[in-house]
Amino acid sequence: MMKHASQTFTKKIKSVVPGLSICLIVAAAAQFLAEHYGAPQMLFALLLGMALHFLMEDEACRPGVESGAKIVLRTGVALLGLRITVDQVVDLGWMPVLWVASGVFLTIFIGFVSSRLLGCTGKFGVLSGGSVGICGASAALAISSIMPKDKELERNTIFVVLTVTTLSTIAMVVYPILSTAFNLSPEAAGLFLGGTIHDVAQVVGAGYSLSDTTGDVATIMKLFRVSLLVPVVFVLGFAFRMRSRKQNEESLHEKSKLPIPLFVIGFCVLVMLNSFGWAPEMVKAPLINISSWCLVTAIAALGVKTSLKSLIDVGFLPVALMVGETIFLASWVLIGLVYVL
Repeated sequence: MMKHASQTFTKKIKSVVPGLSICLIVAAAAQFLAEHYGAPQMLFALLLGMALHFLMEDEACRPGVESGAKIVLRTGVALLGLRITVDQVVDLGWMPVLWVASGVFLTIFIGFVSSRLLGCTGKFGVLSGGSVGICGASAALAISSIMPKDKELERNTIFVVLTVTTLSTIAMVVYPILSTAFNLSPEAAGLFLGGTIHDVAQVVGAGYSLSDTTGDVATIMKLFRVSLLVPVVFVLGFAFRMRSRKQNEESLHEKSKLPIPLFVIGFCVLVMLNSFGWAPEMVKAPLINISSWCLVTAIAALGVKTSLKSLIDVGFLPVALMVGETIFLASWVLIGLVYVL
């Protein structure tokens, strides 16, 4: 029995090696290009992966690419918990935290409603609103992983990742200028940048371009937004499961699953360990690095799975929707800092 299980496991590992190795090579190439040319690593990984879409026709590569887009992704999201502590969030103050959190949830709600009004699906609105409101590409990947699978999900996910990464890069340049124009203090500027820019890397770049204080505050606020991925994924996962049950689309096996995805539980556990100081730095630092590699590898895998033609078919309205979500979130946080907080 043990021998048979071992052989099955070995066979499964061998089946994913070719495709997963390609995704890792794409991730490494993306890192090299990002370091030498300054553009976001996620964007390079996505575009390079899309250039290799033809590999999805290869039976040897497909299992590894599928694993990269699912298992590696969830591992990377779970390990993000090591970057956050409860004390960091508390030190920001309750009012800024509540204001930014409400902006995140409103962005998702507005994305859902606006998407329906524009003739897109509500699921696309939730996906785009979550990516804009929480943490860009990472949020898009995590939310898509708990959505019901259909023929449009992967295309929509890669479209959202591409658009939100582009918007985040623009925000990294424009938002520090806005902070100066509104005469925001270093702390307020940090709250604005951390509460609005989509991806963590761009938040860090924008924050420290103004001052160390702004960079520190922006990074902590951004990591707080990352932590909001937990309640969002929990609520959405529960809602999608209930909807599927009503439509009798789930099997008995699926009905027995935990209501909270395992990677979300792992995220929460690691946040607690980090908050109590039970995660040694010599262990934490490598795992955070692994998390970054997992997320970039997952992006590369999604790129390989997606054809350029399918993205063109999405049209202009989804882009306008995501631009609108971005403007709403920036306006919400800025109004709060200037007139409310």
